[in-house]
Formats: sequence, structure tokens, C-alpha cells
Amino acid sequence: MSLLGGIRPPIAVLSVLLLTLAAVTAFSLGSVKHGKLPDAVLTSQQHFAEDGAIALRASLDESVTDLARAAALFSASAEPVPADAVLDKIGSVYQKWRGTAVIEIRSGRLLAARGETLPLTVIDRAKLSEEDGLAPRMVRLSNGETRLLSFALLSWEGQPQQLLVASSSLRFPGIALGKFRSIAVVDSTGKVLSSDGIPEPEQVLTDLQRDEVEQHGKQLATFAAEATKRASGHPLKTKEPGSGGFTGISGSLLGEEYRGDRAVAGYAALAAPKPGEATMATGLGLTVVAMVHVAEDPTRGTDPLVGLGAAAALLVIGALAVTLLLGFVQRPLLRLFLESRRLVRGDLRRPVTVPRTGETARIGTALERLRQQLLDDPGTTAPTAAAAPRWRRAGGRGLLLACGFLLLAWSAPLALLINRADTTAVIPQQLVNDQRERTDTLTDRVRRALNEGHADLTSVASLIGDRTSPEDMRAVLDRTAEEHGRYASLYVLTADGEVLARTGEEPRHTAGEGPADGAVAVLNDDGKEPVIAGFAEVPGRDGAALVGEFRIDFLNSLLEREGLGQVRVVDAERRVIGGNTGYLAFDDLPSARLDALVEGTSQQVGLNPRPSGVLYRDDDGVQLAAAAPFVGGGAAKDLGWTVVSWKSASALAIPEYKLQNRTVLSGLLVLTAAVACLGWLHIIVVRPLRQLAAHAEALADGDRRTVLYPRHHDEVGAVLRSLELLRQQLQNQQAQARRDTVTPAGRN
Repeated sequence: MSLLGGIRPPIAVLSVLLLTLAAVTAFSLGSVKHGKLPDAVLTSQQHFAEDGAIALRASLDESVTDLARAAALFSASAEPVPADAVLDKIGSVYQKWRGTAVIEIRSGRLLAARGETLPLTVIDRAKLSEEDGLAPRMVRLSNGETRLLSFALLSWEGQPQQLLVASSSLRFPGIALGKFRSIAVVDSTGKVLSSDGIPEPEQVLTDLQRDEVEQHGKQLATFAAEATKRASGHPLKTKEPGSGGFTGISGSLLGEEYRGDRAVAGYAALAAPKPGEATMATGLGLTVVAMVHVAEDPTRGTDPLVGLGAAAALLVIGALAVTLLLGFVQRPLLRLFLESRRLVRGDLRRPVTVPRTGETARIGTALERLRQQLLDDPGTTAPTAAAAPRWRRAGGRGLLLACGFLLLAWSAPLALLINRADTTAVIPQQLVNDQRERTDTLTDRVRRALNEGHADLTSVASLIGDRTSPEDMRAVLDRTAEEHGRYASLYVLTADGEVLARTGEEPRHTAGEGPADGAVAVLNDDGKEPVIAGFAEVPGRDGAALVGEFRIDFLNSLLEREGLGQVRVVDAERRVIGGNTGYLAFDDLPSARLDALVEGTSQQVGLNPRPSGVLYRDDDGVQLAAAAPFVGGGAAKDLGWTVVSWKSASALAIPEYKLQNRTVLSGLLVLTAAVACLGWLHIIVVRPLRQLAAHAEALADGDRRTVLYPRHHDEVGAVLRSLELLRQQLQNQQAQARRDTVTPAGRN
């Protein structure tokens, strides 16, 4: 018999699959833990820490790059710029440094200083000429705070070289913490360098509050030490292959319980935007730890009876289906195989045992008629197939359909009806808070990026000044475009709309129009993509401005945040400007409830500038959404934009949705196994069996000319070979009968 053919393999495989799937169902459905704290909360804290790491890395790298770029612009001027003028100009353009200073490298003399006092004694002037002599470094001030010192050279021909120094704090720019969260920066030894969200013990009023603050600080220190150990590994070895998302090392930690709340933390090491790359900030060995206390649900637990009940039902239904296949297909076919072999051997004494229904009954009836014909008993005739009752003609296809319906009756409810989580899922409030705060943080990141772009334009415009040569202006624009990937085009625009010099793509500013009124504006209101441009007045040029058109990809790249769902930036009229997934520019939001959320959030800006978060439950499923408007200063404050994000709760690691997903998977697996095995059985056995029944009846009805060729070496093929041998015997019997009839006539 063929290994993959015949009646036995598909039924055996179906039996094994059903037993395996019953065990899988019992284990998978019964092992869903309805813990006191869902895994989604831990994952959310991990994503929050990743947002903090991205913001801190971008802030530190931008700070170092801006200082070096500003020093290069000053050094490019023909005449030396006084140290006080350098610091005043930097302070008016950038408001990011805690302190700045200029010293003469040869003598070490302090030429000018602004802001907080810098620890200049830690600078080894003799090593500034080395390859890493200007590399940023972290220093600790006398008050215990940590600063990052950045350096850049100021040099003019015939003048002693000067060193421009700026200090940056290791605090997070624009991170929304909410009321119960703290975030910290940790060095490679596990020491907390800076933290936000934890009040000082002397700032609280009661002993109970002081005890809570101290407990909070101890737990954060514990998390910091553990996060440092885990962040010391390699990103490729700490993540699952193909997981994507954050390029660095990140994870979550579960802490101790205190007064009914569980401490949960996420950690993330500073990582470059692209895997395998390195930046200044990533070389500092810093890790971000975000901690929050979450209320646990003590009523939740694990219910293994769900899986056991479903598995038991599958075993009963599967056993019934397999029994039907064994009793009405396999055993009758094997019996026919034995009966046909017996007839071929010449054992015609016993009548053929005829099965009760289906094609096997038709074949058995035909074999009995063939036995009668081999006995050459014309007085006895077997019942024909047409004379058989209708119920006996029910075929194997009907039996397969019956077995399929049995298995469908188990799998369809699991895939479509049972364990629907949209009505029973408990969504922790912490997830709604995290969605709101992460959206607020992302809003601030977009606003700061536009402000940074405008600050760069202002710095370059001051360098251009009243230069008359377009070649000189174009050289400055080319260098700026090479250093900044955020601009699609840079050009100098006069008050009457004439372009004096440009670089990059063709300007999309309307011909003949002068600079826009705002510092950052959208130049169009239709088309395939918005044209967002920043304007900085060029001193001494009678209203001329340096215009930088931002790449829309630059804006969209800022919106890519793991676990935040779909994100859109909308203008004051709630039209889409940018997004992290596919969208149509200037289109409306995809639902009226999101539009209402943005409208309600933007209307409260004048009274209470806070983001909004909401959990929707309706016919469209459970959805978390949040909106945060542009607030704060800078060039982008007048845009009136709002960032809105939303995601389906079904994608969260919540026990109810886990149970639903595993339930649907179990139903689909059983349905797939049933279709595969029953389809296999139909192709290999039932369809050939129907053809065999037709051949057997035709042979019993007197067709001796059709030669029967078996196509498969299985039970059906064996019966067909026996029929061919019986046909040959009947043919020989007829020939012998004709010879016996002709010979006596010839003798007479």
C-alpha cells in the first residue's frame, strides 16, 4: 500500500491532529493568566522609557551639533567676532544651554561667560588637539548635579584660537510624566544622575508623604541598578529576531508592592536612530528608567476550566467523527478488499457481505452479482443498484460533510462567538494615561523640532547678513543643507518675492509673493503633501528672509513611536498634515469621535492647556485615543497644530484579548485540520471509490470490454485490480461457454 494513499493515513492523521489540538487547547486557554497586573502595563512602561531615551539622545546630539555649527559660522566670518558678541548671539538664538563660556586656549584666560558657572578647570587644554580632544564629557558640579560639557573651536586667521564651551543638563526635554510617574537618567555604574517626578523629602508636609517619597526613591534606585545590568548586553542578543521597534536595549521591570500599588518600570539605553550606528550621546553609556505605581486588581486569577472544557468537547466531537469514518468508510472498504480477493481466488461458496450504505454498498452488491455470474446460476439474480433503497445510496461525500459539520460545530463558535473580549476586557486606567502622556511628549518633540529648525535658519540668516554676492550666499546655503537633513530646499527671498540664491529642490513658494508673516507656516492647503516652511529675516536686506522648506518625511519620522498606534498631526481646522502611516494630505480624521476629541482638546488651550485621553467602547470595538495641542513658546507656537493618536485595545497584552486570540486560533486550527484531512480523504478515497462503484456496476451489468486500470496502490486500487481479474474470468467463462455451444453443433 502507498504510504500517503489509502484509507488509513488521513484518518490516522486526523485523529492525531485532533488529540494534539485538544491538548494545545487545554493548555493555551487554561494558561491565560488573568493576573493582578496585565502585561500591557509593563510593555507600556517600556515604550515610555524608549520615548525618554529617544528625546534625551536627540536633545544631547542636537546640542553638540548646534554648538559646533554655530562656532563654524562665526569662524567663517572675515573679521574676528568678540567673545561677548558670540555668547550674546548664541543665547538669543538658542535657549538650550545652562551656561556658556569662551576661553583662550593658549593662555587659558576666560574671555566671556553667560549663565551658570562652568567647571573650566576640568578641561585639559593640552589634549584639545588630539582626535577626541573636543569630545563632550560629563562632569559633576559642586551641588551634585551632572552636566554635559560640549566644545567647539573659534579660529580666525592671525588670532589665537578660542574654545567655545557650553553645558547641558541631563534632564528630559518636554517629557510629560503625569501625576504618579518618575523618570531618571542612570550612568553605566547604576548611579542616578538626574531624576524628574520625585519631590524632595524636605518638600513634603506629613510623615506619611515623606515615607512614600523615601520608598519611591529606594525603589527607583533598585530599578536603576537592575536596568544598568540588563542594558549592558548587546541589542541583537536581548531582543527576539525581527522584533524591530526601538534600536537599543529596552525592557520592563516589576517591583515591590507598597500600600496596594505595584511599582513598575521601563528602561531603555540611549540608541542611535538606525541600527549599528553610533552618536555622541550613545557613547555616554546612559540608560533611562521610567517608574510608576499601578493599582493591582486582587480579584483576577487564572481559570483552567475554560481550556479543559473546550478540550473535552473537542475530544467527544472528534471521537464521534473518527468513529463515523472508521465505521462507514474504512472498515467496509477493507472488508470489500478481502471479499474481492476471495472471489478472485475462486472461493464462491459464501455470499458477499454487503455493507449497509454508500459506495461500498453498491460495490458489495455488484460483487455479489459477479459471484452469482461466476457460479453460472442463471436462476439466481442479485439485486441491482437501482433497486437498492435510497438511504443505501448515501455516498461518502455526505459522510465527509457530516464529519465536517461536527468539527465545524466546535470550531465556528470558538472562532466567531466565544470569548469576545470587547465586552468583557478590563482596560487599566494606566494605559489610557500612558497613551495621553506619550502623545503629549510626542507633541512637544514635534514642536521643538520645528523650533530648532527655525533657530538654525535664524543663525544662518545672521551670517548671510548684507552680503551682496549670490555665490557667497549659495555657499552658505549649500553647507547648511549638507549639515541639515530636515530641509528640502533653502533660499533667500526678497520682500517682493524674488529668489536671490537657493539650494536643494525647486522652491514651492508662490512666485511673486514675499515671506510669510509667521516664523513657521504651511504654504498650501491642497495637493499631495503639505509645504511647511520656516522664515528668518536676513539683517540689512530690507525685509528679505531666509526660507527653509521642511521635508515632510522629516516630520513623519518624528511620529514613529513603538506601541503608540496610528498618529496624525492636524492643523487648526483638523486637517491631516502628517502621520506615521499612510494618509492623504489635508484629509479629515478617519472618525467623527477623533475629530470631536481634537476639537475639544484644542478649544481648552486658552483655559487649561492639557492633553486629553479617552477609552472608546462602541460597535467599532475598544479603542484608546489621545490628543495633545501645541503649547509652549517658540516659532511653532502659532501653528495651532494638534497631535492625535489612537490604537485598538485588541492589540494589547490584556488577558481577555489573549484568551480571545487563542480561542480564535484553536478554532481555526481545528477547522484547518478538518478541511485538510477530510479533503485528503475525499481526493484519495471517496472520489476514486465513486468511480470504482460505477465500474463495478457496469461490470455486473455485462460490460466485459472495458479494461480496468488501477491508478493508486491502495485499497481502492486493490479492489479495482480484483474486478479486472474477475472481468477476465467472466470473459474467459463466456468464451468457454461459446466454444462448448459451437463444438456439439459441429459434430452433428
